[in-house]
Parts: sequence; structure tokens; C-alpha cells
Amino acid sequence: MKIFRSIFSVMLVLVATVLVSCGSPEAAAPPTYTPEKLQTIKTYRIPIDVARDNMSKLGELIGEQDWVDTRSYIHGPLGFLRRDFRYLSNTLLPDDAEQAKEIAEDIFLRLENLDAAAKEKDAKIVATEYGKAIADFDSYLDLIPDRAS
Repeated sequence: MKIFRSIFSVMLVLVATVLVSCGSPEAAAPPTYTPEKLQTIKTYRIPIDVARDNMSKLGELIGEQDWVDTRSYIHGPLGFLRRDFRYLSNTLLPDDAEQAKEIAEDIFLRLENLDAAAKEKDAKIVATEYGKAIADFDSYLDLIPDRAS
């Protein structure tokens, strides 16, 4: 009788294992932007929008070839962009956040190149980097959701 109990216990364990392993897990819903998350994004987006609007002032300084004020503007009013981009990027869904961080790094690279070119008073490179920074800025803002998905 003991042997039957042992065999029965082993069979029961095998059946339970097969049933558990063959069962399909519940499909996890993909993450979405909730209204609360969208409100947070909207709050963190404000300084980014202000900085994007102020890029036209930087363009004016570049057009006037005012290299000292150009560099001062990059380090002054645009000086907190790295922090603001990081805050906003961290509120996005993982896939969007990764892409947003890459674009933000491109923007910083453009501004660093623009600063270096302004220091050297190289109008051609400054204009090129400014154009690329604007394009990257717009790409970043296009990535930010404005409604629930």
C-alpha cells in the first residue's frame, strides 16, 4: 500500500506540474498614459516649451554674431535644460523615455558644439548646429504625448 501512495503522490505532482506549466499567463496590458501621468508630463513640459520658444532669441544673437551673448544665453536661460529634459523624459513610458533621452543628448551635443563654435566665432558651424538643435528640439516635443493612449 505504501508503494501505491508514493506512486500516487508522484503522479499527482507530475499532473500539477503539467497543468501549471501549460496554463497561459494573463496577458499583461501594455502600459499607457493615465490622466495623472499626463498631468505630470504637462507640468514638466512647461519649462521645455519656454526654452523652445526662447530658442528664437538665441537665433537672433547668432544672426547678429554676438558671440559673447550667444554663449551667455546658452549657459544662462538654457542652462537648466539638461535637468528639465531629464525630469520630463523620466515621466514617459519606457520606450518613449529611451528615445527621448537619446534626442535630449543630441540637443546637448548640439548646444555644446554651438558654444564651442561661438567661442571660436565660427558663424558657419554655429548656424549649422543651431539648425540641428532646433530640429532635435522639435523631434523631442513631437515625442511627448498630449492625451491618453
